[in-house]
Amino acid sequence: MSKEPFILVTGGCRSGKSAFAQKLAEALGPDRLFLASAQIYDEEMRERALAHRSKRGAGWRLYELGPDEAAGLPDRLGEMARPGEVLLFDCLTLWASACMRADRAPPGFEDLCGKLAAALASLPGPVVAVQNETGSGVVPPTPAGRAFRDMSGTVGQRVAAGADCVVLMVCGLPLLLKGELPLPVRAL
Repeated sequence: MSKEPFILVTGGCRSGKSAFAQKLAEALGPDRLFLASAQIYDEEMRERALAHRSKRGAGWRLYELGPDEAAGLPDRLGEMARPGEVLLFDCLTLWASACMRADRAPPGFEDLCGKLAAALASLPGPVVAVQNETGSGVVPPTPAGRAFRDMSGTVGQRVAAGADCVVLMVCGLPLLLKGELPLPVRAL
């Protein structure tokens, strides 16, 4: 039996990464789990989450990561995913923000990212993970902003190292950075 694909889709804000990742996950199989890491703190974020949910439609199981579950996620992923089920994890960046403590990375964050990457790679079905490319813009003016940017970069690097395929989205266009997609882009 061949290994299931593990794909990271990254890109800037509004680059098309979530839409591409969803199409990819839908093409990879009919049984799908959407792992949402966004924390809903205000009405605008609630509207964003509802818009994402409506675009997914039927055929998805949903797990919304609670605010105190982020650090324990690597240990729980195996319980969440079913054999053969496609996992769409949107997104690693918001997972990193949920891990922040006192406006900085928690102790051992790099190891936690490595543990998350290993857990994703060992799941019994295809994995599509989404990450915001936060380091391409301006340097944040606050220590908390810089810590968040650094945490996002760390998790992106660790997951990309373990992924079979990495796609960078720019202006809605996928650019293959590593490996091969398991199906042609034109099929998406």
